[in-house]
Amino acid sequence: LSLYSSPSRETKYVENPQTQLEEGVSHLRHVMEPYTAWCQTEIDSSKVKVDSSLCSDFFSEGCEFLQNPPAGFYPRLGVIGFAGIVGLFLARGSKIKKLVYPAGLMGIGASMYYPQQAVSIAKVS
Repeated sequence: LSLYSSPSRETKYVENPQTQLEEGVSHLRHVMEPYTAWCQTEIDSSKVKVDSSLCSDFFSEGCEFLQNPPAGFYPRLGVIGFAGIVGLFLARGSKIKKLVYPAGLMGIGASMYYPQQAVSIAKVS
């Protein structure tokens, strides 16, 4: 026999009554449910249209290029990006400097790695 009395094992869950705000939000959700369902169907149908457009071909080619890049692509990209960050660091004060320095340093870095393309762009401009 136990020396101590055991607590009763029956417990009841008592739900707190809803506040006026909770009731208002619940009512609003029930009223807006047909409209949200309609919007969801429209969004789903527009996704199909976007997936079948020319943009998806462009993005899929870009993703494929990034998954199978040419040798040394990521180190070159890192150096060119770092040149842009250095340009932002050096361009203190003027808004024009903040535009010119990063673009200039990135252009110089890109022209070092891709000289043929840089020459062709220089000829056009």
